[in-house]
Amino acid sequence: MDIQPLGDAAILISFGEGINKTIYQRVQHFTSMLQLAHIPGIIEWVPAYHSVAIYYRPEIISYKKLVETVERMDYDSQSVESFQPIVYEIPVYYGGESGQDLPYIAQYHKISEEKVISLHSDKEYLIYMVGFVPGFPYLGGLAPQLEIPRLEHPRPRVPAGSVGIGGDQTGIYPSEVPSGWRIIGRTPIKLFEVDNPSPFLFSAGNYIKFFPIDWHEYLRIKNLVDEKEYSITKYVKEEE
Repeated sequence: MDIQPLGDAAILISFGEGINKTIYQRVQHFTSMLQLAHIPGIIEWVPAYHSVAIYYRPEIISYKKLVETVERMDYDSQSVESFQPIVYEIPVYYGGESGQDLPYIAQYHKISEEKVISLHSDKEYLIYMVGFVPGFPYLGGLAPQLEIPRLEHPRPRVPAGSVGIGGDQTGIYPSEVPSGWRIIGRTPIKLFEVDNPSPFLFSAGNYIKFFPIDWHEYLRIKNLVDEKEYSITKYVKEEE
C-alpha cells in the first residue's frame, strides 16, 4: 500500500498497478473498512481500478493524522461484511447504425460479426469504477479476442446508450459525448437520470451482463423505459 498527497485536501492510496481483480478486491475491502470507521473530517472517497482517493477537511483532520489513521487500520479484519455483488442484465442492439464499428472489429480479429457479439455478451463484467461522465461504467473482463486500438481521431459525439470497446475495456455511454472507443451497439436503458433520488444505475463492485436484442425489441424496451415501466433483470453474483 502506497499513500501520497493528492492536492492540498486529499490523499491517494494505491494497492498495486493495472486492471487486476485481486487488487480491486483489496480496494473494495478497504472502502468497506472506511465505511465502518467513520473517521471525522473525511468528506468522501472515490475508488478506482487499483486506488482510493480520500477527500478530507484539513481544519478537522490533518494530512499527517489521516495518514497515521489509515496506516493503523486493521486490513486483516474479518468484521467487514462480505459484499454480495449484483449482476445487471443489459439489452444491447448490436451492429447497424448503432454499432458502426462492429464490422471493423470482426475484420481486425478475422472472426464473424456474430462471434464478436457472442464473445461480448458471454461475460459478467466487473464494474471497476464509474466516472468520465456521470454514470459511465468502466468494465473489466473483456475477452482478449476483442481487444482493439482506440480510434486515431475520436468522434465528436456518440449517442447515449452506445456500447463501446477501447483497448481491453468495454463500457456504456450514459449521455451524448465525444468518444475514441469503437462502438458496437446501443442499449435503450438509461444509466443516469438526474431527477431520480438515486440518479446512477450502477455502482462499482457490481457486474453487467449484456444480452443481444433485435431492433424491434430495442424499440419496445425503449418505449417501456421512457414510460418508466421496464424492470432490469438482476441476480446475485455467484462466488468464484
